[in-house]
Amino acid sequence: MANYILLVFEGQKTEVLAWESLRGFFLNDLNDNTIIYGIYGNEIYSLYNKIVKDPDLDLFSLLKESPLNRELLTEISKDEVSEIFLFFDYDGHVGGATDDQLASMIELFNEETEAGKLYISYPMIEAIKHINPTTLFSETTAHCKTKINYKGLVSQQCDAAYKHFHRINETQWKHIVSEHCKKLNHLMTNTFTFPTQYFDQASTFDQQLKKHIIPNDEVAVLSGFPIFILDYYGSEKLEEIIQPAR
Repeated sequence: MANYILLVFEGQKTEVLAWESLRGFFLNDLNDNTIIYGIYGNEIYSLYNKIVKDPDLDLFSLLKESPLNRELLTEISKDEVSEIFLFFDYDGHVGGATDDQLASMIELFNEETEAGKLYISYPMIEAIKHINPTTLFSETTAHCKTKINYKGLVSQQCDAAYKHFHRINETQWKHIVSEHCKKLNHLMTNTFTFPTQYFDQASTFDQQLKKHIIPNDEVAVLSGFPIFILDYYGSEKLEEIIQPAR
């Protein structure tokens, strides 16, 4: 029986482009056919509302029934999927979104071998490239409760080398991953250094709430993809991998 790792993306374009470029330089111990994709096609709060209406909702079945996944998951059965990871945006500006809802989703999706493990990008997937050598990434924040055209903002503010995901090379990706890992540590410990301990998504969200969302209606810019890479390898191993880029 196959043993697939299912990655569930909020969108079907940007997330896939970013992941496939990043994947070219990480997780090389996994067979290319091991990781499969599923597209949800809506915000995390939409999924929350579906689960509220049907607490027994099966995520894999929901994905497989969607036209977005007819080609992606047609030949895959639920029994063949051993781990599920979900990647969604914070998207605090969408209608009906509440932080209590997101906290519930993080609590529900907290184990990859069960319902799945959720990783949040603050405020959106484009956070992954919101890095510029002239700006302290440790201090980079973004408004999160109103629509600010964050995609356009990142396109203007990011390093020109990061504008197009497919053009980012190995050294640049290692730098991006390193910066986000250090940003996580800064959020949690106020120190912009590579983390030496594990921080779960619930604790990360709690710190976003206390330090940024509640007092300022903003988030510390932080992407879920690098944190997934950090969790996969562990801090010591990942630091060895990206050392030349640091």
